Amino acid sequence: MTKILSEENVVLHATFNSKEEAIRATGQILVDKGYVDASYIDKMLEREEITSTYMGNFVAIPHGTEDAKKSVLTSGLSIIQVPEGVDFGGGNIVKVLIGIAGKDGEHLDILSQIAIVCSEEENIEKIVGANSANEIINLFSEVN
Repeated sequence: MTKILSEENVVLHATFNSKEEAIRATGQILVDKGYVDASYIDKMLEREEITSTYMGNFVAIPHGTEDAKKSVLTSGLSIIQVPEGVDFGGGNIVKVLIGIAGKDGEHLDILSQIAIVCSEEENIEKIVGANSANEIINLFSEVN
């Protein structure tokens, strides 16, 4: 997990006016760090139209559609902490956005590791309350 998640991939204390803005920001980190090409962001928004990436427990995991695989250059993660939350519709408030780009089927392994961390409400509280990227990275590195 540590090879696909670094301090530069984590944004703290973000605020967004819409889920679209939040998803774009999550995808932009993946683009900026060279995990995906820019078209991946549109595929993340398209995925959100098909089915919400809200997972419960204040967590959303935006990712591209099936045909977005060709936009993935290498596996990577982005994490954005939104302490005030952003409305994902239907009364669902998201405080933790985790963007995923998985190469060659790695996204399932990445998702399972994220699920382990995010299934614990206490871990979500730690992510939302974190004051450094390392605090968040350490939670995910303990999964291995």
